[in-house]
Amino acid sequence: MTLPRLHSADRDHLDRPTDAASPPRLPQAAAVAVAGTLLAVALGIGRFAYTPLLPFMQETLGWSVQQAGDVASANFTGYMVGALIASVLAQRPGRRFWLLMGMVLIVLSISAGAAVTSFAAWLAIRFLAGVASALCLILGTAVVIESLTAYARPQFGALHFAGVGLGMIASVLIIEGARSAGLSLFGRWGALGLTSACLLVASWMILRRLPVQRDVNSRQVATAPHDQEPTRGLFSRRFSRLSVAYGLFGFGYVVTATFIVAMARRLGDAPLLEPLTWLIVGLAAAPSVFFWQRVAQRFGIFAALRFAYGVQAVGVLLAGSGSSEPALLLGGAFLGGTFMGITALGLSAARQTAVGHSDRAMGWITAFFGLGQLLGPAVAGRLAQMTQSFTLPSLVAAALLVIGIMLLWDIENSTP
Repeated sequence: MTLPRLHSADRDHLDRPTDAASPPRLPQAAAVAVAGTLLAVALGIGRFAYTPLLPFMQETLGWSVQQAGDVASANFTGYMVGALIASVLAQRPGRRFWLLMGMVLIVLSISAGAAVTSFAAWLAIRFLAGVASALCLILGTAVVIESLTAYARPQFGALHFAGVGLGMIASVLIIEGARSAGLSLFGRWGALGLTSACLLVASWMILRRLPVQRDVNSRQVATAPHDQEPTRGLFSRRFSRLSVAYGLFGFGYVVTATFIVAMARRLGDAPLLEPLTWLIVGLAAAPSVFFWQRVAQRFGIFAALRFAYGVQAVGVLLAGSGSSEPALLLGGAFLGGTFMGITALGLSAARQTAVGHSDRAMGWITAFFGLGQLLGPAVAGRLAQMTQSFTLPSLVAAALLVIGIMLLWDIENSTP
């Protein structure tokens, strides 16, 4: 199955700005929300199916914990590179074409798992998957959120972020269904690739017909006098500290997100505990953005971020240091219940602290996040290999999240 081609007529349509005087219409906003959710479900499969399949990959391909961590880091290296690319493309009229390219790359990188056995090839595959994930997250979020804002339904954006958690749930169900059908590791990757292709075709058929929304912040920057706030450089003190805190979050969450199913295997009763652990992470992730948006509305975005960082630090410690099934499952719930909320709030905070540079801010903060992600699995894999335990890498991850809390506290009480 292939994704639809972007014809010249479609590009002309995409370049036409929306009539600001047209009334907001609920059916169009609902369609955009559905498209964003389908995109995010495929994104969740592409980014996170590696975790529930990791124990099977170690068994089938003979990988050590260190090798497993290196493959995960390759994915997150690609994510960082893709974020930097997307930060440039997000400001260009043809960004929707590059979103389509990211969709195609997601399908190809997932489907390639059905045939590849070489460790070097897996490094390349997961690198490309990371690039595709960043392109789809940043460009897709920009298209979806701007369209929903134009339709006066920005609250529907939470459905878009909830799709990642649904993708995690879907990956477990697909993997377990394929396993029950007797499919090998490679057959499971093939099933995931086919599912992601169907989801992205459906999403693109909606997104390709949307009129382009012009970024209000971009217009402000173009027309604002030189002494007004929007002309301040991107890397203000507040944005710089937010970027570092977001990078620490990338390291802090990804250790558990990469190895939690491998942690479950060490506790015994693996056939039941492994899929249950990842299913709980996904179930907690799906509604989490709604919850954290409400917390941010009540207490402020930086207070909500600090609270979420703290909950996640506890979850990381429970999963990595706990020696029982309840500790692991509760740690997974805390992880799932915070990481998408922090992701969404962090992007919103970036737009707040980088006035007039919203698209670039989303790209750069995601790049810092990607840097933390690529370091996390590589460091954790080596520490776990050295100590034969995930306790030490989990302690390091939790400590970095605490440092992130301190940076966030400083941001709220500092001047731009």
